Amino acid sequence: MELINEGGLDMNVLNQRVREVLTVKFKLGLFDHPLIDNTGLADQKVHTQADENISLQMNRESIVLLKNEQHLLPIDINKYKRILVTGPMAEATNYTTSRYGPSNNPITTIKDGIIAYAKDKALQVNYTKGVDVVDKNWPESEIIPTDLSKEEIQSMTTGVRLGQESDLIIAVMGESEREVGESRSRSDLNLPGKQRDYLMKLKETGKPIILILVNGRPLSINWENKYLPAIVESWFLSGQSGRVVADMIFGEYNPSGKLPISFPKSVGQIEMNFPTKPAAQAGQPGVGPNGWGNSRVVGFLYPFGYGLSYTDFQFSNLRLNKKQIRPTDSLTVTVDVQNIGKRKGAEVVQLYVKDVVSSVTAYEMDLRGFEKIELNPGEKKSVQFSILPAHLELLDQYNKWTVEPGIFEIFIGNSSANLPLKDSFDVVN
Repeated sequence: MELINEGGLDMNVLNQRVREVLTVKFKLGLFDHPLIDNTGLADQKVHTQADENISLQMNRESIVLLKNEQHLLPIDINKYKRILVTGPMAEATNYTTSRYGPSNNPITTIKDGIIAYAKDKALQVNYTKGVDVVDKNWPESEIIPTDLSKEEIQSMTTGVRLGQESDLIIAVMGESEREVGESRSRSDLNLPGKQRDYLMKLKETGKPIILILVNGRPLSINWENKYLPAIVESWFLSGQSGRVVADMIFGEYNPSGKLPISFPKSVGQIEMNFPTKPAAQAGQPGVGPNGWGNSRVVGFLYPFGYGLSYTDFQFSNLRLNKKQIRPTDSLTVTVDVQNIGKRKGAEVVQLYVKDVVSSVTAYEMDLRGFEKIELNPGEKKSVQFSILPAHLELLDQYNKWTVEPGIFEIFIGNSSANLPLKDSFDVVN
């Protein structure tokens, strides 16, 4: 190993120093099992079966089910025999690897994952791309709409024809690594390019559509949320994204992922994030003496902590071990959770705390605990949380962290917008 002299340095000295360092490392055993050699030892260190199993589990738990109207998912293979897979991200691969990590791992695209699963179930799967991720005028087309080109119309027409011949359409849409990432901010948060135009044409077939999102940021999919029956947020998964998505939509496992961020309805709401300050997205009076009609849409498209399951859960019996504490005390909160559906599933129980009256403006509520539990149908478990003094602190007007006396409210549920249980306690000096 020799260094190249590009800076006028004494390279003989530098190269000698490199040799000395490497010699020391070999003596210390740091290179007893080099990864780059001809013995096959690299395969024992990189991309092992244990690594693969961990990756698969992480990917499965990260997928978020955003919508599932009339229980379209998991797919009933006895009902939907002919399936169309379409969309620009169905065959995409680059998002599964990184220039900062291993880039030679095996990759299964979402299209191939669905085809492989369907093959064993005697299902017929057709594929057509239908539309590109972006159009030729992008990103200007985000602010100046353009007509569909002749090529786009032809490609979409093929997709519509195949959709009409199918029982079910799986549309894999979103962003590639070229549209989202470092230094890649956008002017709009809708599906880029002509993807929504294509979805609108597919909807005209009257066939049920499952939208699989592949993306690295929240997207303002308002039309899709209103008109499509099922939406899955898969994010940027690993090389086995096709296997993970196929197993999920066909019911081999029950999704349990929750959103770690909020989805806004438009870029006009940016920055809109959880936790929110009071009146951060307050509307205006539409009626009354000061009412002149509403002029904007408010609220989250999908809130922080949100995510559906193939089963249903019920929260009950919220109890606190104390109703009054001092600023230095802790508090124990217990709640019962039951799987009231027909499938085994996991739920993320979330605990939020609100300081009702504070000396400075505080967040409306803060997430102060969460726990994922797996339950069989009908099974019930108790979940316990500890509220510590640090969970109640705020940064006061003197720039000091303090627990102020007063009433604190506790909320329990499965997202920041679905909190069916509520109680309160007092902090006294």
